[in-house]
Amino acid sequence: MIHVRSFDASAVTHLTIAGWTGRNQEALEKHIRELEDLGVRRPASTPIFYRVAAQLLTTDDAIEVLGEASSGEAEPVLVALDGELWVGVGSDHTDRKAETLGVTLSKQLCAKPVSAQLWRYADVSDRWDDLELRSYAVIDGQRSLYQEGTLRSMRPPMELMHLSGRQSMPDGAAMFCGTLAVHGGIRPAERFDVELKDPKTGQTLTAAYAIHSLPDRG
Repeated sequence: MIHVRSFDASAVTHLTIAGWTGRNQEALEKHIRELEDLGVRRPASTPIFYRVAAQLLTTDDAIEVLGEASSGEAEPVLVALDGELWVGVGSDHTDRKAETLGVTLSKQLCAKPVSAQLWRYADVSDRWDDLELRSYAVIDGQRSLYQEGTLRSMRPPMELMHLSGRQSMPDGAAMFCGTLAVHGGIRPAERFDVELKDPKTGQTLTAAYAIHSLPDRG
């Protein structure tokens, strides 16, 4: 059984987005080249750690974005609270138009929805690679699978901490840990649902939010 606690996003004072966390370097390089073709600059390192405003983290069920060029991506989220490490699931919602100007810029422009409940990391650490991550996008009223896979394809939490220069996370810190390939290409949606499932217990963490687009007047 996994110990569960409720989560108040305002408890986070230091938020990091870990990018390019895949274990398969060949696949990682292929994806980098694909994004370069779209005008997105090559990352300075892999993985890379983007510091973003902690106030972007939210458990709200809707966010507002500029225009029609943003999209979500499911990620496991580590949170340090009360001397323990916890796990949530969230969406690194990103402005794709701004991404061609600078990834760091794009990470700052959208709220980062996260689950209102967390699991104690110690309860799932021995089977981290088997946890299942999924997302669903609602586009034109139709809900379809957008991402699916296990966390085996990403670097594990302790390795990410070490690579970010930390041996542990202080209370109030949170880190998005990477995402999966998208089915059918990156695209905007009117609603985005993410989930993290433990196949051993059947327990699932979820976050779901609507995306409201604000007009882009140039």
